[in-house]
Amino acid sequence: MGLWDKIKGEFIDIIDWTDSTNDTIVFKFPRFQNEIKMGAKLTVRESQVAVFMNEGTIADVFQPGMYELSTQNIPILSTLKGWKYGFNSPFKADVFFISTKQFINQKWGTKNPIMLRDAEFGPIRLRAFGTYAFKVNDAAKFLKEISGTDSQYSVDEVNEQLRNIAVSRGMDALAESKIPVLDLSSNTDEVSKIITDKIKPEFNEIGLDLTKFLIENVSLPPEVEQALDKRSSMGIIGNLGAYTQFQAANAMEEAAKNPNGGGMMGAGMGAGMGFGMMNQMGNAFQNQQFNGNTGTNTPPPPPITQYFVAVNGAQTGPFNLQQLQQMAVSGQFTRQSLVWKQGMSGWLAAESQAELQSIFGSVPPPPPPVG
Repeated sequence: MGLWDKIKGEFIDIIDWTDSTNDTIVFKFPRFQNEIKMGAKLTVRESQVAVFMNEGTIADVFQPGMYELSTQNIPILSTLKGWKYGFNSPFKADVFFISTKQFINQKWGTKNPIMLRDAEFGPIRLRAFGTYAFKVNDAAKFLKEISGTDSQYSVDEVNEQLRNIAVSRGMDALAESKIPVLDLSSNTDEVSKIITDKIKPEFNEIGLDLTKFLIENVSLPPEVEQALDKRSSMGIIGNLGAYTQFQAANAMEEAAKNPNGGGMMGAGMGAGMGFGMMNQMGNAFQNQQFNGNTGTNTPPPPPITQYFVAVNGAQTGPFNLQQLQQMAVSGQFTRQSLVWKQGMSGWLAAESQAELQSIFGSVPPPPPPVG
């Protein structure tokens, strides 16, 4: 074997890259000071491209396939400084493999709450997080702008910059969308598309393509969420007067099940307080509605007859006639109950008031004894 044959045997004649990782974007083929043999085999697999570079100048970009390196398929090599042995001699060049597959499930999120202005709530702070996916769509640009001559460049090295772009530009797009805060959860697809359209150009500037942007959660500060929960509860309750009556009826039912003697009396107290609260709230709403109607001359409604009732030495009420009738049916209001209304000089038995007689006339007598 001659000297030239021995030297030729030391030249690289197979160039390829089998990616054994899930996060490598750029891999520089190791030459170990050897030169590439003219006619060497270059294998570029699917989801890869190969970039030849000499002294910082990109010579060519090879798409997936198998190549025999010659001046016919890489004519630009003949102009590089490393080309000094002629067209049939070995040459020196840096070979970079760039992965073009999608890098999925990349996390993004707001480190601190983002201040936004909502049409319903005014200034409000939001937190958001989700995932995104990207891939290299311009290998030459990515090498020039980001990885440079780094022999191995991974996702982690560029992720921080991509997350910052996603959060800062994404939240700007969210604010510009004017979608109400309460509607964000039902419009995540629309919001994701708005944010994708906003930040995609910035990914393209560095040779990347944003292939997916997903919002997993948008949250409000805990105190705001608690206030919204209370507001939702009030909306579910609806008519506060009817809700108060329902609560009072439940209290009387539970008290009636109590075997001790104070059960019905306690129920009477609870019902009285419930009816009194309902009546006061009803009057407040009625007064508010009338006072707000200042543009008309509608007279106020006639006064409602109301009585206070003494229960266990305590004053309860006031109650209107309808409420007293309900209390009489349940046994909490009798002819001997002491009552008082405005204009009376003192507490008197209910049976002494003429307008209360009709209440007791509609109450059925106790059922006859069994047997």
